[in-house]
Amino acid sequence: MLTDGTVSKLKKAMLISFTILFLLSILFLKDYRMFVKAGSVTWTVDDDGPADFSTVQEAINIAAPGDTIFVHIGTYYENILVDKTVSLIGENKDETIVYGNGTGSVISLKANDINIQGFTIKNSSDRLYDSGIFIDRRSSGNSISLNTISNNNDGITLYSSSDNIVSNNTISNNTSNGIVLYSSNNNIFSGNTISNNSDGISLYSSSNNMFSRNTISNNKNGIYPAFDSINSTIYHNNFNNGKNVQTDSINSWDYEGEGNYWSDYAGNDPNGDGIGKIPYIIDSYNQDEYPLMGMFSEFSITLETEAYVVTTICNSTVSNLIFEIGVETGNKLIHFNIAGEDGTAGFCRVAIPTGLMKPPYIVLVGSNAVNATLLNGSNETYKRLYFTYSHKSRTVSIISSETQLLYNELLTNYRQLQEDLSDLNTTHQGLLNNYNILLDNYSQLQESIDELNASYEKHLSDYSGQIQIIRSLVYMFAATTGIFMITTIYLSKIAHTGIRTKTRESITK
Repeated sequence: MLTDGTVSKLKKAMLISFTILFLLSILFLKDYRMFVKAGSVTWTVDDDGPADFSTVQEAINIAAPGDTIFVHIGTYYENILVDKTVSLIGENKDETIVYGNGTGSVISLKANDINIQGFTIKNSSDRLYDSGIFIDRRSSGNSISLNTISNNNDGITLYSSSDNIVSNNTISNNTSNGIVLYSSNNNIFSGNTISNNSDGISLYSSSNNMFSRNTISNNKNGIYPAFDSINSTIYHNNFNNGKNVQTDSINSWDYEGEGNYWSDYAGNDPNGDGIGKIPYIIDSYNQDEYPLMGMFSEFSITLETEAYVVTTICNSTVSNLIFEIGVETGNKLIHFNIAGEDGTAGFCRVAIPTGLMKPPYIVLVGSNAVNATLLNGSNETYKRLYFTYSHKSRTVSIISSETQLLYNELLTNYRQLQEDLSDLNTTHQGLLNNYNILLDNYSQLQESIDELNASYEKHLSDYSGQIQIIRSLVYMFAATTGIFMITTIYLSKIAHTGIRTKTRESITK
């Protein structure tokens, strides 16, 4: 039986043992990294420097949904599986390289709303479906932007995935497709440069996708919407390939009066607006109704936190577009360089946001002012200018002059005042004419009143004469009646007297 003293000694021994074990555990855990998260976290990856991790996959394994993984410049030899909603951001797309092991896809996406930006992605296997980026059926709503994807089997593959945005990537030198879709709908592909692949873009059983502002060049085939790949919209793209398009389905090849640039288009532009007047025929079911006569380019400009887009359709090479405001004049200016074969005819169709620069516009090619036509396609949001020139390397300047704008506003107001004054004069003349008519009517009415008064006076005079006659007649009638009555009474009396005399005589006799 344990005594109280023995129990006390045991408790002290156990306490000492636990203390020793705790101290030993600290020694074992001194190099263990514990991550405590509060909200979204940014993790860093560097292959040869101080960072949270040395591989991208390690960071993904630790990260929670909503976190960002920032990858420093370096070459990362790994195949990456992204199975969480995270943002994968490379420090510099040319120097932040994910180099696959030649097996499978380099980066595979198996979660929704993943963001991948700023990498060079290369060296997948050459098996079917293996790609630089593979988005599978468990992943939708992703953003893939500002990457270089090259030297893979396929550049980007979407497999039963929807609502993705693939933008501003360079996708080149892949063995099979630059971009390929399998049963993938409602995706947007914009601003990508897709070149030197076997097929630029291929679609299989994929519908309602949008392809715009892409340059698809130097591929064996530009774009191939295969059977059952329907109802996609394809416009503002530049096609210059061995074969630009092949299709087994029906899609839309233009939008709001502008289509695509086709290197093999043989139509013309008699109206001088940069849009071909003969459709580009693809097959009996597909045609671009508004083919572009020059290549399409787009430039982003920010003014006072607002973002604007200026687009050009030119048969010149357009580069270095900049926007500025004159310090002294306050004029707003767009400058860009053009180049073409010397002596040939050049043209530009430029769409300018009115929020950025309002008309009127002055256009200079080099130092020479040129006539610019404001096209019918202009509206309250965009003004579209068309102008021509002779090719040689020089700068185009489009100027929105504050002085000219003020002058035009004053001129518009002056013309409006002139119109208002003219309308007022017209109204005054009309009122004067009406007054004269009323005055004539009044004179005629006065004459009628005078005639009526004269007639009234005559009738009144006639009435007075008739009244006098009637009064005389009444007097005569009354006198006659009186005389008649007196005579009657008198005769009655004489007669009565005679009768009485005869009666007396009779009685006397």
